[in-house]
Amino acid sequence: MAKVTQLIHNYLRHTKKFPHVFCPGCGHGIVLGSLIRSVHAQGIPKDDIVLVAGIGCSGRIPVYVDFNTVHTTHGRALTFATGIKLANPKLKVIVIMGDGDAMSIGGNHLMHSARRNIGLTALVLNNHIYGMTGGQSSSTTPFGCYSTTTPFGQMEKEFDIAEITKACGANFVARATVMQANLMDRLISTALINPGFNLVEVITPCHTQFGRKNKYKTTVDMYKWLKKNATPIEKYVDMPPEKKKEVVSTGVFSHKDCAGLEERYAQMRQNLNGGAA
Repeated sequence: MAKVTQLIHNYLRHTKKFPHVFCPGCGHGIVLGSLIRSVHAQGIPKDDIVLVAGIGCSGRIPVYVDFNTVHTTHGRALTFATGIKLANPKLKVIVIMGDGDAMSIGGNHLMHSARRNIGLTALVLNNHIYGMTGGQSSSTTPFGCYSTTTPFGQMEKEFDIAEITKACGANFVARATVMQANLMDRLISTALINPGFNLVEVITPCHTQFGRKNKYKTTVDMYKWLKKNATPIEKYVDMPPEKKKEVVSTGVFSHKDCAGLEERYAQMRQNLNGGAA
C-alpha cells in the first residue's frame, strides 16, 4: 500500500478531481496505472516525458499525470508527437490514442509513423467503438457487432491494429488486455526503452457504448470474456481459422531494435556537417 501511495503522490496531478471521469467498468484507468508503473520501473524522469493524446475517452488520461502533456486534434496525435521527437530527440514521447483516433481518422498517420520507425511509444486503447461521441462503429468494431451506426450488425471486416502496425515496419508491436495487468506492465516497459516506433495495443471494455448493445449484461461479463479468451500469440498461430475468430491474441508480435528516424536524421546531419555533431 505504501508503494501505491508513493506512485500516486509522485505521478498524479493533485489538482485534478478524482475519481476519474471514466465510466464504471472502463479499463482506461487500468491502463493509466500500468503506464505509471512502467515509467517508474524504467526510472524515466517525469520532466523527460511528453504524453501526447488526441480526442476520445483515452484523451482524458494526460489530464491526470504529472508529465509534460499535449492534447491535440482528433487523429493527429502522432503528427504532433513526431514533430516533438524530431525537435528534441532526448525526450521520451508517448502517444495515447483510442481505436477511432488511431485507426479511423488517424489510420494514415499510424501507418506512416510505423513505416518511418520514428522513436515514439504508442499506446492504443482499443474498445472497438467510438465511446465518447455516441457509440458509432469504428474501424475495429468486430464483424457482426452492433453499434449506433450499425443497428443490424457491422458488415465490414475490422482492422487488426497489431498486425497492420507490424506489417508497416514498427520495431516493437504487442497486445494485452486489461485483464493482464502484469503482461501489460512488461509490454509497456519494453516499449518505453526500445528504439524506433513501439506500439502496445490494449483491449479495454466499453460497456456503456459497446457492451450493452452486444448482449453483455454487465461489465463483469466483458472482463470474464477477456480472461477466458485472451490467448498467447504462440498458441494462437497454430489454431484453426474458425477458432481464431473466437479469441484475442496477446503477447509480442514483433521485436526489433532498428534505429529510429530521429537517429537516422541526426546521423545525416552529422555527415552533411563533415562529421561534426
